[in-house]
Amino acid sequence: MASLPSTTKHYFWSKLGAFENLLSKESPLPPLKSHEVLVKVHAVSLQYRDMSIGLNRYGGARGFPDELVPCSDMAGEVIAVGEDVGAEWKVGDRVCANFAADHIAGDTSSEIQQTAHGGAIHGVLTQYKTFRPHSLVRIPDHLSFEEASTLPCAALTAYNALMGPVPLKGGDTVLILGTGGVSIHGLQIALASGARVIATSSSDDKLKVVSKLGAHHVINYKTTPNWDEKVLELTHGRGVDHVLEVGGPDSLEKSLKAVRVAGWIHTIGYVGGGTPTDVVFATIRKACCIRGIQIGSVAQFKDMNKLFALHPEVTRPVIDKVFPFEEALEAYKYLQSQAHVGKVVIKVTQ
Repeated sequence: MASLPSTTKHYFWSKLGAFENLLSKESPLPPLKSHEVLVKVHAVSLQYRDMSIGLNRYGGARGFPDELVPCSDMAGEVIAVGEDVGAEWKVGDRVCANFAADHIAGDTSSEIQQTAHGGAIHGVLTQYKTFRPHSLVRIPDHLSFEEASTLPCAALTAYNALMGPVPLKGGDTVLILGTGGVSIHGLQIALASGARVIATSSSDDKLKVVSKLGAHHVINYKTTPNWDEKVLELTHGRGVDHVLEVGGPDSLEKSLKAVRVAGWIHTIGYVGGGTPTDVVFATIRKACCIRGIQIGSVAQFKDMNKLFALHPEVTRPVIDKVFPFEEALEAYKYLQSQAHVGKVVIKVTQ
């Protein structure tokens, strides 16, 4: 048996507030415990949350560890298994870690939220990391490490939204806002489920990409500022069944106008900025559900991977750009530029 690594090179925030505070160093790797699995990290994908935490703009910011190791989404290879782990995992298995280590099934909780990688606990932008076996999920065979690194947050968030309490079905119409990681995965999951998709972006070039991916209708919300009216026109006044809402307060009012009576709005993010507004009356008038999404469980992750395996071409992750491990800072800056369509990935192992 080859000797295990004794150190790991990783990134950390020396303090929050600026990307320039993202530093790297080599630290000792603690001995593997009997109930742990040691994983060699091959790829890490970036989330809007990672950027917000680094800039100290994250709304849920409290109780971060000192010198926080960033990022929540990784794909890697098992290189050692503790003696008490059992037969579920073996050396060579390709795995992702769930966003929240202890979210195994069912609803989230305040206790589960305290196991979120790259926030409440140290993250995955490191060469090697130990995990509890229950937090790991096997990677679909047809995906590369880079592609699989997009699954834990972006893909699972979209899956939890669209396949949650009232799963979308063939013939439903889904409104997808934006062209970031969650949005693109939402588009793919909707198409794999037989739904019709209306996609929005401020960029005609990005809309060309989502059209090629299969979106049935596209809307440029800059040239069509009343995009909610266009959505109603495209649905013959009925509205959409589901909205994947990533814009936040600035777009929520229009999403409420675009959703059908008794439809679903899945609030994912707040990339559009803005301040909260009173939407109570609008939700009552539409009798719709606005459901906040906090990623998903290990059980949902496994179910999502079955869908991806059944529809490998439709659901293949869209990666905009891959940065080497040494250029993590540049990857953060590129994510902030919003020039990407799909995911920004850091290749940890060359």
